[in-house]
Amino acid sequence: MADQIQRRKFQFKGLQASKQLTSSFMASLFQKFQEAVKVLAKSPTFAKDPRSLQFEADVNRLFLYTSYNRLGKDAVETDAEEIIDMAGKASLADQQKQVQENVHSQITSFCKYMDHILQPDLSVKDKPGTPSSENNYSPRRSGLSFAIGRTAPLKDHGAIPENKPLKRTEVSQSLKDLMGYTLKVKPSQIPHEDAGQGLFIHGEADVGTVLAVYPGVIYSPAYYRYIPGYPRVDAQNSYLITRYDGTVINAQPWGAGGESREIWDGSSLPEPKHFMQADGKGSERIWKMLSKPLDGTRLGGNHEVLERRNPLAFAHFANHPAKDMVPNVMVCPYDFPLPEKHMRVYIPNISFGNGEEANMRRFGTFWFKSWKSGKNGLDVPVLKTLVLVATRAISNEEILLNYRLSNSKQRPPWYTPVDEEEDRRRWS
Repeated sequence: MADQIQRRKFQFKGLQASKQLTSSFMASLFQKFQEAVKVLAKSPTFAKDPRSLQFEADVNRLFLYTSYNRLGKDAVETDAEEIIDMAGKASLADQQKQVQENVHSQITSFCKYMDHILQPDLSVKDKPGTPSSENNYSPRRSGLSFAIGRTAPLKDHGAIPENKPLKRTEVSQSLKDLMGYTLKVKPSQIPHEDAGQGLFIHGEADVGTVLAVYPGVIYSPAYYRYIPGYPRVDAQNSYLITRYDGTVINAQPWGAGGESREIWDGSSLPEPKHFMQADGKGSERIWKMLSKPLDGTRLGGNHEVLERRNPLAFAHFANHPAKDMVPNVMVCPYDFPLPEKHMRVYIPNISFGNGEEANMRRFGTFWFKSWKSGKNGLDVPVLKTLVLVATRAISNEEILLNYRLSNSKQRPPWYTPVDEEEDRRRWS
């Protein structure tokens, strides 16, 4: 499907010199996509239960937004109509695959920009007395590489690859110059006292753009009991997010990043406070029986060389919109293919545990091991991450994300539902 889109782009490329698209025409195309989003999101044919319905509606929106973005300035109306038509007919699996390819294409471009900013001048590597980076850095590759075979993730970190000693602010400004936008963390404009710091885009980005990556430690359901503060993990940590597949990402240890490239193991975790006062009744008694926190140190440390100056690794600072405000991004699951070693340093996540997947079965709010093979059936090992995708053109403003907090639990006073029905379906 991606090849089909690319072929259409090349077919029309030669015509664009004499027939440039005007801004009004692009606005018209986007309006078509927005109308398709509203219609398809309400279709009863996608799923049989509310949670699956919401998941498929989200995938459908992401398919439209990211495909629209990939069309770019070379788009013609027939391209847009074809994508909308595919959104109504393509299977969920095909749409998921296309979303992954669209996001991966943007992540690949971002990594190339970061290489351009941070890679040392290799032309001087052969001069006497100049250390060579040839053995410390993998050669760059291009294109989508979802089927390039199994390759073990990087484990031997004998030395951190040579890179320019730039400050984080310098890296961020350089990325804006190359890509058109970067991110800043500063006091939120949300009018409530708990808003704290907010996430802002500095520059401009079109709809469907990957604006931010959710950093931190990734926990599969098999390792929930190792999350600090378990079982009430969110009581002292507002930087947790959950994917539809049950994967939890804890951004608290990542914080605001750093000022260098380093070997990172996610161990900078605050001591969890003892906050649960069990009364021995009802659900609390069940939690007491099933929820004994485990010591994660017994599993051994998983660590990677990561670029802590990553200007996009701030998705955890995005705030929920206040009343009468509208979100301008949505979450998108992104499975980063680990064989892409040359890009790994710019993916601000590590997996907790030994990296092996354990089959889990869900029973109510609990997950149990099924004691079967840990193979996930994928062609390549992946890192299950999340990114924020723009749902409209965005320019020099605060990034707002619909938190979709569960309506089955007590919500904080500042939370105003964007769409109560979506919240209900998400956590049904």
